[in-house]
Amino acid sequence: MRNPHGRAIAPGAPGAQGRLKAEFGALKRIAPYLWPRESLALRLRVALALGLLVAGKLAAIAVPFLYRYAVNRLSPQASPALVAVPLALILAYGLARVSSQTFNELRNAVFAKVGQRAVRLISLSVFRHLHSLPLAFHLERRTGGLARAIDRGTAAIEFLLSFMLFNVAPTIVEILLACAILWRLYDWRFAALTFATMLVYVVFTFAVTDWRLRFRRDMNERNTEANTRAVESLLNFETVKYFANEDFEAARYDEALKGYEKAAVGSQTTLAWLNIGQGVIISAGLVGVMGLAAQGIAKGVMTIGDFVLVNAYLMQLYTPLNFLGVVYRNIKQSLTDLEQMTALLEIRRGIEGVAGAPSFAGNGGSIRFEGVRFSYEPRRPILRGLDFAVAAGSRVALVGPSGAGKSTLARLIFRFFEVDEGAILIDGRDIRTLSPENLRRAVGIVPQDPVLFNDTIFYNIAYGRPGATRAEVIEAARLAAIAEFIASLPQGYETMVGERGLKLSGGEKQRIAIARVVLKAPPILIFDEATSSLDSNTEREIASRLAGFCRGRTTLVIAHRLSSIQDADQILVLDRGRIVERGRHLELVALGGLYALMWARQQKKARRQAPLAAE
Repeated sequence: MRNPHGRAIAPGAPGAQGRLKAEFGALKRIAPYLWPRESLALRLRVALALGLLVAGKLAAIAVPFLYRYAVNRLSPQASPALVAVPLALILAYGLARVSSQTFNELRNAVFAKVGQRAVRLISLSVFRHLHSLPLAFHLERRTGGLARAIDRGTAAIEFLLSFMLFNVAPTIVEILLACAILWRLYDWRFAALTFATMLVYVVFTFAVTDWRLRFRRDMNERNTEANTRAVESLLNFETVKYFANEDFEAARYDEALKGYEKAAVGSQTTLAWLNIGQGVIISAGLVGVMGLAAQGIAKGVMTIGDFVLVNAYLMQLYTPLNFLGVVYRNIKQSLTDLEQMTALLEIRRGIEGVAGAPSFAGNGGSIRFEGVRFSYEPRRPILRGLDFAVAAGSRVALVGPSGAGKSTLARLIFRFFEVDEGAILIDGRDIRTLSPENLRRAVGIVPQDPVLFNDTIFYNIAYGRPGATRAEVIEAARLAAIAEFIASLPQGYETMVGERGLKLSGGEKQRIAIARVVLKAPPILIFDEATSSLDSNTEREIASRLAGFCRGRTTLVIAHRLSSIQDADQILVLDRGRIVERGRHLELVALGGLYALMWARQQKKARRQAPLAAE
């Protein structure tokens, strides 16, 4: 995963202090979801869940005492007249155990909506944030690793919300309460030994778990790397086949899997040692306390029921204590999983609108570049002081060699990047003063290599204006000269286009992209090599059908095939980020400059290909 400038985002901050800061930041981000201010119903659910938690703990505390009383009544010293009492105590004992479990399950059921709502809202927040990040971030991102980091992060949210509230704090309170009860019933040694055992257990668990986290982080990195390589390889399936590199891709994938395997083995091995250590500590503490109880019985100051109570109480108490170790491990692992997602949320958003920016519809559609300079990197300037104007409703073409900066102009108009110097004006207003959303709604683009959603043809065309009627979608397809092709398909508009539209040819994808922009119907149109994958006849057919649609709309055409822009109102010739020629087609041919040279080359190529086409 990378930041907007292309540098990798580490899964965790370096050093213990940095990790603690990252973990605290993750907890701080999700803590408000424990008490949702915007929803009274959810707050009531949290309160009810806490009430059920208290009820469950009280029932659990009562269980050993009921057990103790029943055993004492059944001891040889008990009066035969009291035989009925143990039966009642046994029933009460069973009821207390069932009540404790019931209250805990009800607590989980009541809190489920709170946890799931938090997962939904945080996932939505991450999704929105990703769409708000600058284009530079998305040009550098690794999709597979990004998706995996988000999956792990969102999966950790519900666990953290639930266990922070219902396990960590209540278990600590239960431990302290148990020590107080043992001290009150017997003497300080029971409480001291119990507390010392638990303290050693907690310190040991936390220390070993912190040590184990490096294996978890390594597992996360290797898992992300493997997932990224798999996704990238599958997205480039055809390229892999073209070069017969299946074994090469498998070897790269296996290299990442080997790293994950090694880290996973280390994690499982250290987990075994952790569990063994925990078992030794718990057993030692239990033996010590039971020994004290046995001494008390021998001295006649304690009963068999007391011995049973101490055993039952400690076993019951050690169960959540043991679970506390699991919870701590999972919390630390969940926080580790959240680190990458939190790092994503900390990345600064992309270009945002000015507060109170006026609404903008782009009704006129005039465009003006005033001394625009721009570079993706300081040492590699792309545009070097562009000055030109596109009148509203006119058709202007941009031509020039590769790397001249033609497509960069479109990105700047959409405000995917800000200009370094100068200004871009639409209808006389600097686009930096406009809302990016309103600006982008007023501009439509057909890129040279359009990317389609893995959905139906209808969905991809209708994406230009969600909510459009079927008749409007069909009319847009007709104007893009794709309706006949769609009608010939067995499933028609319900045909799935595949991942990134791979089931369609380049020309078919371009025509669907044209139909999508036609449906959007913006006042400003940008065609960036929009018909480069089409033959000349289809290109002319589309131009003829779109003539009426484009009338009155400002159209900017970035073209390589000069025959397609002969009728442009103005042609701008770019070279190395500067406009070197401008004028109409015949004027530029007569000028004998760069445009005339490009025209002559294309005409010569067309004459060479004409006999081959006739054959």
